Amino acid sequence: MEQAAENMDCPRRHKLKRPLRCIVKLGGAAITWKDELEMINEKNLASVTLQLRQAMMSHSTVIQTMDWSKRAGTAELVVPDSFGDQQISSDAFIVVHGAGSFGHFQASKSGVHKGGLPSPAVTAGFVATRISVTSLNLEVVRALAKDGIPALGISPLASGWSTCKRNVENANISEVARIIDSGFIPVLHGDVVFDSAQGCTILSGDVIIRQLAQELMPQYVVFLTDVPGVFDRPPTEANAVLLKEIVVNEDGSWSIVKPVLPHMNKAVQTATAAHDTTGGMATKISEAAMIAKLGIDVYIVQAGTDHSLKALNGELKEEMLDNWIGTIVRNSKSF
Repeated sequence: MEQAAENMDCPRRHKLKRPLRCIVKLGGAAITWKDELEMINEKNLASVTLQLRQAMMSHSTVIQTMDWSKRAGTAELVVPDSFGDQQISSDAFIVVHGAGSFGHFQASKSGVHKGGLPSPAVTAGFVATRISVTSLNLEVVRALAKDGIPALGISPLASGWSTCKRNVENANISEVARIIDSGFIPVLHGDVVFDSAQGCTILSGDVIIRQLAQELMPQYVVFLTDVPGVFDRPPTEANAVLLKEIVVNEDGSWSIVKPVLPHMNKAVQTATAAHDTTGGMATKISEAAMIAKLGIDVYIVQAGTDHSLKALNGELKEEMLDNWIGTIVRNSKSF
């Protein structure tokens, strides 16, 4: 277990045997029905896994399922007869997913995100939240494995991640690096963790991504969401405008480059579900800005679209495509 870097100006670096191409955040609202308790959006998850396979495994030959476990409604295990001369080769990716309708309800009900161990309600909520988020992680890993992606689930709590006053205090990056160097795709998730100041809290997937980015330095980061990108107000409101490009300065401040808005000095408004204990889009924008400050481009885009596939493929690294729909967050030095 390593002590996490104290600030973004002096981050610890881990040298991988092969370059990390991309960290992908699967938004909880994109892969689950967020208003339906513990309900996976099977169609969206299948679409996302297909695009991830296309982006990270273009050099592999015929891909067979790696999920050999028995599923409900099946009479027997599905195991390939032979792999023959198949080549399993994936680019180095990390997948982190949010909880969506898994975990948030349990955490909100018990107040786990506020701490309070060892009170009975928080103790029970800690257990209930963890059961929920790890069950979603298993289903995401199985979906990826079914499409031939060598995915391995990593639970932050079990692998030693912890916080102090809700800021990352310990992060087991070495375990993630070992999985990548061994040819696998690590799949992490938002989790309940111990907090040295308040007992416990929720560690969001967005915060995990920022920690991974500053220590492993991917070429780019992609946030897959349930909306086309970042808007100047909740996208359900009339006249909401998609922010195409945001630049982050060395001091951490950021500004909207495209489009030019009449209310440029107005703060971007965000909407957060009542049961969301991780900050919703506001946290996402904040973490994206901190990643961009490192010189890493961040793409926020709707999951399962042609635009998300372009982002996953890294097609926006060289130039911003005029017909691309999404939000790019970049360091001002990129201009």
